[in-house]
Amino acid sequence: MTALGATGVDIGPLGFGTAALGNLYTEVGEDQAHEAVTAAWDAGIRYFDTAPHYGLGLAERRLGAALRTRPRTEYTLSTKVGRRLEPADRTGDGTGDGTGDDLAAGFAVPATHRRVWDFTADGIRRTLESSLDRLGLDRVDIAYLHDPDDHAEATFREGYPALERLRAEGLVGAIGAGMNQSALLTRFVHDTDVDVVLCAGRHTLLDHSALTDLLPAALARGVSVVVGGAFNSGLLADPRPDATYDYTQAPPALLERALRLRETARAHGVTLRAAALSHCAAHPAVASVLIGARSAAEVRDCAEQYAVPVPASFWRELRERGLLPREEPV
Repeated sequence: MTALGATGVDIGPLGFGTAALGNLYTEVGEDQAHEAVTAAWDAGIRYFDTAPHYGLGLAERRLGAALRTRPRTEYTLSTKVGRRLEPADRTGDGTGDGTGDDLAAGFAVPATHRRVWDFTADGIRRTLESSLDRLGLDRVDIAYLHDPDDHAEATFREGYPALERLRAEGLVGAIGAGMNQSALLTRFVHDTDVDVVLCAGRHTLLDHSALTDLLPAALARGVSVVVGGAFNSGLLADPRPDATYDYTQAPPALLERALRLRETARAHGVTLRAAALSHCAAHPAVASVLIGARSAAEVRDCAEQYAVPVPASFWRELRERGLLPREEPV
């Protein structure tokens, strides 16, 4: 377990991200979702991450229900703020009026609500309170500002100070930001008192951008990093022509690179999945790696692969072949 600063919040080295429980891409049944959380618990996972964005609140409701019988002191839970959910407007032009679906945002759920970007102090508090209702909790361990890319100044002016106040009140234990880029997260590390940041997809075997800014800054400032998107949304789990990379179809050049990585991993007796997870966890600034899974079998596989030791000879060959920067700490 890693302690997040002086907050009293600890997170384990492997966490469970719940976007799939919000019906990411395709539907996941209620029983299947519950079984996935149970499998994570049985595998020793005690850190769970969710967000209102995931299935318009569905992932939060499912995660809360699945954890309801678990001792609250035995797990760490994070959710996100910045995307407020409002009931769909049935008097407008029909867009998002509850009669369609949310597939344009990536989730196979009815469009009963719409997302509103809101990094105001009031919006942050209202969003968190709604999340607590869906989760069935009176507090969360970690609250992340969710994808404030296009709202940076409003976030630093209002959203982040609002999180500080919620931390002081005890509604959240630790605060941070979660994004799919490293540059703005690095600014959070330098310019605020965040406890942790969640960086998705930018510290992987295919994307090393966080190595140049975020990871050294976090290490220097004592800020913990949670790594999401270890498989870049699918490509590093199973490289094939229809695989996804950052939630869209993988470009041919990246597919070819992933296939070369898989070939090298096999030559050293490990799977590409094991190598991808090991790489994410290796940097000393990284406190936890989030896995995304939509079934108990996928959870068990990820937990098993995470535990596989990857030989040093594999990393040496990647460096020799130009597939890994020489400064990577693996």
